[in-house]
Amino acid sequence: MKTLKENHIAISTILAFALIPLSGFATDIYLPSFPTMAIFFGTSQGDIQLSLVVFVVSSGISQLFVGSLLDSFGRYRLGLVSLIIFALSCFVIAITHNLAVVLAMRVIQGIAVALIVVGKRAFFMDTYSGDKLKHYTSLFSIIWATAPITAPFIGGFLHHYFGWESNFYFLGAATLIILVLEMMYGGETLKKNQPFKLRPLLNVYRSKLSTTDFTISLIILGLCFSMVIMYNMASPFIIEQVFHQSAVITGNFSLLSGVAVMAGGLLSKSSMRRSMYTKISLAGTFLLALSVLMIISLYYLPSLFTLIVAVVALHMVSGFTYNTFYSYALGRFTSNAGIVSGITGGGTYIITSLVSYTLVSTLELQNLVVLGIAYFVISVLISGSFIFFIQAQRRAVLSEQRAAEDLGAVGVLASNASISSERR
Repeated sequence: MKTLKENHIAISTILAFALIPLSGFATDIYLPSFPTMAIFFGTSQGDIQLSLVVFVVSSGISQLFVGSLLDSFGRYRLGLVSLIIFALSCFVIAITHNLAVVLAMRVIQGIAVALIVVGKRAFFMDTYSGDKLKHYTSLFSIIWATAPITAPFIGGFLHHYFGWESNFYFLGAATLIILVLEMMYGGETLKKNQPFKLRPLLNVYRSKLSTTDFTISLIILGLCFSMVIMYNMASPFIIEQVFHQSAVITGNFSLLSGVAVMAGGLLSKSSMRRSMYTKISLAGTFLLALSVLMIISLYYLPSLFTLIVAVVALHMVSGFTYNTFYSYALGRFTSNAGIVSGITGGGTYIITSLVSYTLVSTLELQNLVVLGIAYFVISVLISGSFIFFIQAQRRAVLSEQRAAEDLGAVGVLASNASISSERR
């Protein structure tokens, strides 16, 4: 098996960072094309939005399980096969005239992206440790935010000049380029394969998910990401059908949304030394206040300008919160890197798909005030989750302290017994 060479670690790290936003590119690049695709396939906007949902659900469920495959069979070969499958599925979507084929390919893409992204997150845990690993994991959500910044902007441009199909030709071609670079410079980073046995694996999953503060952090991540996905699903129809603007404008507005998410992530990274409780308190307060202000401002000043100002403010706080809890979740455990990475990404995606699609399908999100109400609902859920997280983390800290004290007491007793034995 080809293992990663020492002199290729730097370029492999760059390639890993290049692939981490792949899931975001797969969801965001064709957002400006939603209304045109609905006309092209002769279907409703809900069916086109479903192509986004099935990808997110497929990727989320897959991420829960692919970590064990990656820990057992390695990252490299599975990653190469997944890149080939993803690229081919992009080309199939671009040439088909059948929506059912599009949906099927999106499911396949979700599985392939899960293998790629989880493998690349595990790459960092295989290759780095200590402060360097913490530094890189804190960059994950910031790097991921490059997708919602650039993908809709590129997609709007490609759609305007070459049609909606060009988005998927672009994705497929870019993936093939990275595939060639991976074959040239990549290699296996897993040092010891974990045996693929079902019962021990289920025990690992159970132990991770039964850790309350970790599970609540996944819920918070999913709720934060729901804000972005909900906006992505609703904004093309609001901008292009309600306000009669072009796909380029949709892409530009999504770019501003992505910049806000990245700015929030950078702000979180710069405040890594601050107390978790302080950051949570500030984020919860801002989310609730901004969502209420969004509803009021959209009611009295219903315009695209008002919408994007409110969205940018909320997405910045969401990005701050996401980055904070993403680093926490990945750093919660030191073993089973592939599984932990998979549970974190998969749990986030599943919660996101459930929350965002429920809100989009039950509420009329082309109404600006109702969109503001949807943001308020998510903000309330996030703030409530903060309370449960703080309680769970305090219990975890107390439990660890008691375990340490018990271990210390056992050590003292053993030491006293040894001294007594020596005296005798």
